[in-house]
Amino acid sequence: MTDFIPDVSFVIAAYNAEDTLERAIDSALAQGAVSMEVIVVDDCSTDNTPTIAGNHTDPRVRLVAMPRNGGPAAARNAGLDAARGRWVAVLDSDDALRPDRMARLIARAEKAEAQIVVDNLDIIRGQDETAGTMFPEAVLSRLPVLTLAKFISSNMIFRSEHNFGYMKPVFERAFIEKHHLRFDETLRIGEDYIFLASALANGGVCAVEPTAGYLYYIREGSISRVLKRQDVEAMIAADRKFFAEHPFGAAALAAQRRRTRNLKETLSFLMLVESIKDGALPNALKIVCRNPRAVRHLRMPIAARLRRLAAPLSGSGEASVLPAPVLPAGGEVAATPQISPSLPSLGAGPHSNKG
Repeated sequence: MTDFIPDVSFVIAAYNAEDTLERAIDSALAQGAVSMEVIVVDDCSTDNTPTIAGNHTDPRVRLVAMPRNGGPAAARNAGLDAARGRWVAVLDSDDALRPDRMARLIARAEKAEAQIVVDNLDIIRGQDETAGTMFPEAVLSRLPVLTLAKFISSNMIFRSEHNFGYMKPVFERAFIEKHHLRFDETLRIGEDYIFLASALANGGVCAVEPTAGYLYYIREGSISRVLKRQDVEAMIAADRKFFAEHPFGAAALAAQRRRTRNLKETLSFLMLVESIKDGALPNALKIVCRNPRAVRHLRMPIAARLRRLAAPLSGSGEASVLPAPVLPAGGEVAATPQISPSLPSLGAGPHSNKG
């Protein structure tokens, strides 16, 4: 007798997620027209997270306990190792799914003969306030397949509020295993980006479902993230390794060159801010000479401060702020950059990493 193979393995990396974990698990179990298993990987939580998963009454829920805290990438890799389903879906411990999501995504993937499928996301602020979809459905409707070039082009720091790196892909497990795909555990930010980019570079076809099936929660108390110099340096190194390991077509190559310039510009900007904070003006001038484009990001905090100062004069009683730029895949919306140690700060991110 062969072991039962479910349609979907949900992988939930969880660290101190007792407030939201049950909602995430229940939303996975509520998926209609598919069989599933739910793998909760506890990353050495100090709250009731392992108890909630380990004592769940539904036998389809399994707890995997990490021997040491390794971060979201390591926890997700442990979940991938334990998965048995035909498809693998990553679910953040503070997010949830609409009941028809998996049936809809699998049907679209199979129709397109795709090994990967992504969909739109509903943004939920607070507990129940829906802020709309992350991407206009009309835009995604014109994008039946997500190519490597389009994915790379979307993932630029400070360029847009959301990019395609925020999407939550579902992967055919046989494809993941064939190409030995795992999350890069050396990355603190952006491991989701490299994982999907690697799948696309290995020939994976990624179908796009324009409607929203994933509920992306932005809430107070989520793990905050700060983009630091070492984070960007690690991303540049990961991109260099990714570029060396995979063949690139002309469009993807051009997109990767733009992304490399973007990351180097971001790194110069962070170094410039460090120099200004430290009063090292000669060093700041050297950075500006090497990468003059880094200076333009300084306009964001200056403009924001001026608008805050002007708000009381207008009698509004509220400070206006500029639209916040975002960090790459796997990160949450970044706050408007400030010349401070927390530059720029992130809210909760998946991959990135709410997990």
